[in-house]
Amino acid sequence: MAYLNSSSFHKRLLNLKDGAYDVIYENKRYLLRKETLLNGRLIKAYAEELGGNDFISLNYYPQTLGGLLKPCEMPEEKVISFINNCRTVTL
Repeated sequence: MAYLNSSSFHKRLLNLKDGAYDVIYENKRYLLRKETLLNGRLIKAYAEELGGNDFISLNYYPQTLGGLLKPCEMPEEKVISFINNCRTVTL
């Protein structure tokens, strides 16, 4: 069993700021919403492609079982790739 709380995914997700903002992933723009709840025990993130129909949705429990990722109706790999590779849009 791999522990996500020692992975680049864990570090990147925790370093993304809470709130809503634009990011770029695979040359597409997404609106990302991130919320940290329950004193850091739950992180929710949802991103939707602007002008398209792709989305990313996840719940992450950083303190459970070494980091428990619960993607919403999509493979873990897609969620991990998005978080590891999205870049904040700078204006």
